[in-house]
Amino acid sequence: MTSHNCSRRDFLQRSLTFAAGAPFALHLGRAAAFAAEKPVPARNAKVAIVQCRSYGAAVRPALDKCFDLLGGIGSLVKDKTVTIKLNLTGTDFQPFLDRPVGETYMTHVDTAMALAAALFQQGAKRIRFVESTQSTATLQSTLSLADWDVKAFEGLGKIEFENTRNLGLGSSYAHLRVPTGGYMFSALDLNHSYADTDVMVSLAKLKNHITAGVTLSMKNLFGLTPNSLYGDQAGDEDATAGRGPLHNPTDFQKVRLPGLKAGITSNDPTWRVPRIVVDVCAARPIHLAIIDGITSMSGGEGPWCKDAAEIKFTQPGVLIAGLNPVSTDVVATAVMGYDNPRAVRGAKPFGFCDNHLLLAEQAGLGVADLTQIDVRGAAIAKVKYPYG
Repeated sequence: MTSHNCSRRDFLQRSLTFAAGAPFALHLGRAAAFAAEKPVPARNAKVAIVQCRSYGAAVRPALDKCFDLLGGIGSLVKDKTVTIKLNLTGTDFQPFLDRPVGETYMTHVDTAMALAAALFQQGAKRIRFVESTQSTATLQSTLSLADWDVKAFEGLGKIEFENTRNLGLGSSYAHLRVPTGGYMFSALDLNHSYADTDVMVSLAKLKNHITAGVTLSMKNLFGLTPNSLYGDQAGDEDATAGRGPLHNPTDFQKVRLPGLKAGITSNDPTWRVPRIVVDVCAARPIHLAIIDGITSMSGGEGPWCKDAAEIKFTQPGVLIAGLNPVSTDVVATAVMGYDNPRAVRGAKPFGFCDNHLLLAEQAGLGVADLTQIDVRGAAIAKVKYPYG
């Protein structure tokens, strides 16, 4: 795990260097051009906010209330294969901020268990948990290291687990086109799990991100890109290293990223990462976005950010769910205390990066205008928890 953390720290330092040295006016002008365009029409712009103060038994009824506020999810999942993207951000499960990682920066086992039980009750035929880990071990083995009771999950119904860092259990990669044409990618080659499914769920945490401003349901899908094709060790099915070539290709000139469009010249992670997030979410759409804000942390996405930002434990006490990831992430951003989720580069939380929520709206993926989103349940003003 030491090499994993160092790699992230190296990337973080490069990101901050790019952000500090990049011509601010150039980036602001580019983002402002997006902001000047008309927002897309509302589409599934219903987002539920339900207060939930603790893990354990309180999670399931809070999730059920979210789904009821959205009009139910039975028609979405009945007799379907449902794939749930976790947010593990590595395989180091040591406590952070004197708390279990599920309470700070990774998916909590209780939210995953409650979600699986709810999906089966609503008629889901099969549930598959997925994540790309920095380990060659199976996802079941990795989750067991995090003290997840895998057998208890399997006792709920037909549940599968797959480490999607490479081909995994598939015989070939799924070639998914970006229907919008893409900012950086016209298509992406992903593990079969992301094509062999009917419903895609992103189960995220309510966190800041050094390079992307916030990491919620959309940014969670950045991890769909297999390490074996888009990582430092691209070309090796045993690859476990991070995704350096996606962030900044400077040191990876020999790596050819599948689906990369011609003419992409920027090496700036704060320009590249937001656009890749949008392209991934366009190629593999999210049908149900769920954000765990029961407890989390502010300042960054993981322990490796502590040298670049002040990391604090947070207790917003909410679950946020929606049928459109853009609208859901916009509401979550507002809950974090940021009044303008459509802000351009230079304004919090997008002080040093382009706004992937705004880019997603302009790509037609959803509504980023709070006034056009149907917020149900608790009011944003009532649950707002400033992240700084």
